[in-house]
Amino acid sequence: MPTIAVKNPSGAETGSVDLDAEVFGIEPNIAVMHQVVTAQLARRRSGTQSTKTRSEVRGGGAKPYRQKGTGNARQGSIRAPHYSGGGIALGPKPRSYAQRTPKKMIRLATRSALSDRAGEGRVIVVDDWGFDAPSTKAAKAALGALGVESRALIVVNRDDTNAWLSFRNLPEVQLIEAGELNAYDVLCNDWLILTTASLQAVTSHGTVGAAKSEENQD
Repeated sequence: MPTIAVKNPSGAETGSVDLDAEVFGIEPNIAVMHQVVTAQLARRRSGTQSTKTRSEVRGGGAKPYRQKGTGNARQGSIRAPHYSGGGIALGPKPRSYAQRTPKKMIRLATRSALSDRAGEGRVIVVDDWGFDAPSTKAAKAALGALGVESRALIVVNRDDTNAWLSFRNLPEVQLIEAGELNAYDVLCNDWLILTTASLQAVTSHGTVGAAKSEENQD
């Protein structure tokens, strides 16, 4: 079971905590992470692109010239796809790009991403942010003391209002709740920062921790 130090916002160690080996200590499944992240990005596509077919383009109701005797190929409408200004053949229409992804696969991808960050030493656990009032300056100083100089994903409990308001204006920080944790956001950030409370929530939450009992039954 991996063990990491617990720090305070000043960067000093205040103790240690054991990370759940089933969440932070598995062998990352790259293929599953790729499939789940691809599905996440596909679901974000609006799918509103639309082209007009020959029946939707305005005009072209009259036959351009008579059927025989002109020496030209027979034509029924100037809005046919081969005409300039005509309809589009087999063009895109509004559709959903969502892909169905099994819940077990989503959980495995999330745990693989968490394990990847833990294996690289990119997981930080803070005992408590302890902001008495919202302060972006204090939040930036805390990240500097923790040695975080690149993009960080901070898991914050919803009731920790001061932390939300302190970190939200920092462009290199992404805030997320434990229940919203997913593989894409973990992989998009270089660091994962949790408090002891949010670490417990991540480990016990159904999208990550509860998968163990289901997989052991198979």
